[in-house]
Amino acid sequence: MTAQEISSGRFVRQANRFTGMITADGSSGFTAEPGRYRLLVSYACPWAHRTLIVRRLLGLEEVIGLGVVDPIRDDRGWRFPEPDPVTGATFLSELYLATDPSYEGRYTVPCVWDTVTGTMVTNDFPMITTMMETEFAAHHRDGAPDLYPEALRPEIDELNELVYTTVNNGVYKAGFATSQDAYEEAFDALFDTFGLLEERLAGRRYLLGDRLTEADVRLYPTLARFDPVYFSHFKCNLRRLSDHPHLWAYARDLYSLPAFGGTTDFDHIKRHYYVTQRNINPSGVVPKGPLLDWTAPHGRDRLGGA
Repeated sequence: MTAQEISSGRFVRQANRFTGMITADGSSGFTAEPGRYRLLVSYACPWAHRTLIVRRLLGLEEVIGLGVVDPIRDDRGWRFPEPDPVTGATFLSELYLATDPSYEGRYTVPCVWDTVTGTMVTNDFPMITTMMETEFAAHHRDGAPDLYPEALRPEIDELNELVYTTVNNGVYKAGFATSQDAYEEAFDALFDTFGLLEERLAGRRYLLGDRLTEADVRLYPTLARFDPVYFSHFKCNLRRLSDHPHLWAYARDLYSLPAFGGTTDFDHIKRHYYVTQRNINPSGVVPKGPLLDWTAPHGRDRLGGA
């Protein structure tokens, strides 16, 4: 974070330290093969949530292993409830430091550990899902969706950039702002984009039309956390997700799919944000609400798609 960014009160996300690539042909030094890699996640983390969704959509559960940390994080970072049975680690930091003993940043999820070399391949969350979608294609289940079709990649990438900047990371820029101007800038950009997405989803089932793509995977985790956390905890309180008819129905439509609903843990989500982030919520008290029916009929079948 630069001095200018500190003085402006803007939140700046830490750069990803490990950016290795797993490739189908192994040209990167890491070959896409079953049983070799371990995906390390928190059910609370939106960046990790997208990797859980894709892993399940593509049927990679038996191909890429999974380790889950406790939702409550302290100054030692993410902790495994029990020592991880594959890596032996109690804290995620152990795996970061085993790969780079000089590492000094935050220990973030999601990340991918290579059990063959005993190193961290990547914590570059934007690339992990597309890597699963492309480099692990030979291991996808029969009938798995093509979440990153080549013909649609420019449109997906453009939409992902907008959603990341103003929505996925935008809620953090609002919640962690330390100046009024920085907060209002992020707040306004977030709800401007919500308005655009509301219009976009009025006539199409998914963001790119009648097919599920990477763009939907990236938007959903923020929507799932919006009313329980971001609306109040991050002061993103112009309107709730449930006040946007098309966005709310779209989110419920996605939730009805096992890969989305089955990886959404509201208990982990709420306990992580309200207990861990004491700078925003000093008491650590976790709110009981909101009362939302994620299983209510969404009515979006009429727009087509699977």
